[in-house]
Amino acid sequence: MDQSNYSSPHGFILLGFADHPKLEVMLSGVVTIFYLITLVGNTAIILATLLDSHLHTPMYFFLRNLSFLDLCFTTSIIPQMLVNLWGPDKSISWGGCIVQLYVYMWLGSTECLLLAAMSYDRFTAICKPLHYLVIMSPHLCLRMITTVWGISLANSVVLCTLTLDLPRCGKNILDHFLCELPAMVKLACVDTTTVEMSVFALGIIIVLTPLMLILISYGYIAQAVLRMRSKAGQRKAINTCGSHLTVVSIFYGTIIYMYLRPGNSTSQDQGKFLTLFYTIVTPSLNPLIYTLRNKDMKDALKKLMRVEHKAAKMRRNWKL
Repeated sequence: MDQSNYSSPHGFILLGFADHPKLEVMLSGVVTIFYLITLVGNTAIILATLLDSHLHTPMYFFLRNLSFLDLCFTTSIIPQMLVNLWGPDKSISWGGCIVQLYVYMWLGSTECLLLAAMSYDRFTAICKPLHYLVIMSPHLCLRMITTVWGISLANSVVLCTLTLDLPRCGKNILDHFLCELPAMVKLACVDTTTVEMSVFALGIIIVLTPLMLILISYGYIAQAVLRMRSKAGQRKAINTCGSHLTVVSIFYGTIIYMYLRPGNSTSQDQGKFLTLFYTIVTPSLNPLIYTLRNKDMKDALKKLMRVEHKAAKMRRNWKL
């Protein structure tokens, strides 16, 4: 492919899957469907956990934050991606690319830390049930969320600024469908060892440290569940924690494979598909994972649907 056809003096060029035009057409439809599922599913969870007083607990406070995070995460990527997939214009403005780079790194880091905070909530609920509401007070939950977003923002600022400081010698063609940090590093025309080592080091802190805390939490949870005499209690604990573990496995599995693997271990196209998976597929699966295994969430969503049905009926009657 002649990359000069896509060159532009302004901003960056996102090649995406330009080598496979038929694949782009198919992907545009698939991405649109998953984006709509993400919007509807996560918005429903946010509304259900806000409107149902039974769900005003720490667990659903964190779940609501996860849904909000997924909405922001996908919205920072998909609209621009669809514009590039639907037409011959593969460009993105310089400002748009920089904003996407910082926001993408910020929100991705936030999800890593938020899943760790959710595991601590589950650990407290199952291992210390009598003190759960005292330990997980609204003040602590809010402080945990603020810390998660703050640390992630600092991580994004450090890594993205280091990357943008690298001289590119006029290069502006990114072999990706978004302004992602590894793709930006490849544009550099100098040795990038220092930046790559910084990415790896902070990756250990932001990705592997929360994962270790999650595994430790679930080690204690497993012991507590095995000691339970009530089979119903065991099933409820397994269902609740199973949803979180499923999300953790999908998200962390792809993230670790993408960012903590040797640099040349996978092809560029394979890396793009992996990025598609954890940025588009995973956020759309989260609402399904958390609702299908959770009776309280299903009941809350049914109530929300009944309220919406009544509201729609009243609007029709007013029009008549």
